[in-house]
Amino acid sequence: MDIGILRGLGTVVVFVAFIALVLWAYNGKRQKSFDDAANLPFADKTESEERDEQASGSKSE
Repeated sequence: MDIGILRGLGTVVVFVAFIALVLWAYNGKRQKSFDDAANLPFADKTESEERDEQASGSKSE
């Protein structure tokens, strides 16, 4: 087995992994979880986060 065969096999393995990743990412079953993740920056803060923020804000003033 020479280096050319090893490189060819490595290329095939990486290509198969890429195709698997693309199929996983564009799978319709994952749409809900990706939509939830995309909206995380716009999510409201929880009450505990607001209390922590207010407590740390009053100490720094």
